Amino acid sequence: MKIRTIGVLSLLAVIVACAVNPATGRRELMLVSESQEVAMGMEADPQVTAAYGLVDDPELQSYVSQLGRGLAAVSERPDLPWSFRVVDDPTVNAFALPGGFIYVTRGILAHFASEAELAGVLGHEIGHVTARHSASQMSRQQLQQLALVGGMVFSETFRNYGGVAVAGLQIMNLSYSRDDESQADRLGLRYISRLGYAGDAMIGVFQMLATASGGGEGRLPEWQLTHPYPENREDGIRAEIAATGASREGIVDRDEFLDMIDGMVYGWNPRHGYFEGARFLHPDLAFEVTFPGGWQTANQTSVVAAIAPDEDAAVMLGIVSDAGAPDAELRDFLRGEGISGGPISQSSSNGIVMARADFAATTSDGQFRGEVAFLSYGENTYRILGYSSDARWSAYARAVGATISSFAGVTDSRVLNVQPMRLDIVTLPGPMSLTSYVQSNPQPIEIDDLARINRTQPGAVLSAGTRIKVVVGERVGR
Repeated sequence: MKIRTIGVLSLLAVIVACAVNPATGRRELMLVSESQEVAMGMEADPQVTAAYGLVDDPELQSYVSQLGRGLAAVSERPDLPWSFRVVDDPTVNAFALPGGFIYVTRGILAHFASEAELAGVLGHEIGHVTARHSASQMSRQQLQQLALVGGMVFSETFRNYGGVAVAGLQIMNLSYSRDDESQADRLGLRYISRLGYAGDAMIGVFQMLATASGGGEGRLPEWQLTHPYPENREDGIRAEIAATGASREGIVDRDEFLDMIDGMVYGWNPRHGYFEGARFLHPDLAFEVTFPGGWQTANQTSVVAAIAPDEDAAVMLGIVSDAGAPDAELRDFLRGEGISGGPISQSSSNGIVMARADFAATTSDGQFRGEVAFLSYGENTYRILGYSSDARWSAYARAVGATISSFAGVTDSRVLNVQPMRLDIVTLPGPMSLTSYVQSNPQPIEIDDLARINRTQPGAVLSAGTRIKVVVGERVGR
């Protein structure tokens, strides 16, 4: 009787929580309110912008924002606090937070052929928000967790196979996510059509994604992915155009879009730091660090890291926000739960004030040992943390110590003055292919990459007067 009562109450909760989806008009489970959506987006937005950084181009930011707001105004949720921004990331990506916070990378802008394609992607992300996909996913997961917990409490068999059940739920949610992507595609077509943009623009986006993401042998089967294959999305949008009668022709605005991205940074920006072998150089912050040779390195926005070949040790460098003096930060670190520290060593040289110590840590994953240093240089305080398992630390202690000791200021003008590659929009003076253009105008990127951002083949002859994207500057480090 108790179990039955719980089931009835759960059912009543679901019925009460059903709401009409503003984009589809269908009733569906919704345990997250609109005010909660907006609050989540507002809370996460500063974290996203801090993690990625924004492209420092007010004109480009205004252009994308105005286009996005125009699309949002013809959506089913025009009154949300919509925000559209370009983040400083070279990858091909766009994403949305609940409540109307939408981001596109400069990497995806470099691959678009027109404003209409940008509108199509913004419309797709708006569709995720108007159809409340994030809220719906969270509601489903909450319900699944309740059911899973209930099953494990009341069924010994279910308890024994709980791990299998969780894996099944994850796969099921991948399917939901692919359905959401397809629905967002349809909604994106709806919104760009309302503003008169060509429906063919979305076809172009999927063709671009297929080229940018690679295809053919070696890729994961679609059922393991959160997004349908681009070619299947293209088929879906062609079917939607036919079913709805949406116009394949309309506004394209290729020239205005090319004018807006002319001069935009292309690829990784070395001003944010780059590697020359194991040596990491940061022009804007004027410092360098040499990581252990032969380790795998990665430069992320918030951390620079190196992983040992056997993946049993790591060194990480990051900036400490709102930091005090290095020795105070170190003592605070050593007072952390499960951490014990050795003697503190302090030094001051060439504008660098450093405090460092060995430490041991006990975590749920086992016993670790390492060395940590806090140092102030310029206007920032940095933390360098190296660690390994207790059993393996002796093999890595010297390499980690050498990395910490290698932190130094940079005065070399070659490093301090390095500049990123940029897009340059040029007009072909006569009929020619990219291959022939590059013969007289060498590029810092591969011809296939140049063809990819221009949506053509290297040997295809383009007509006189065609405006193309080329890349100027020097490829620096990685």
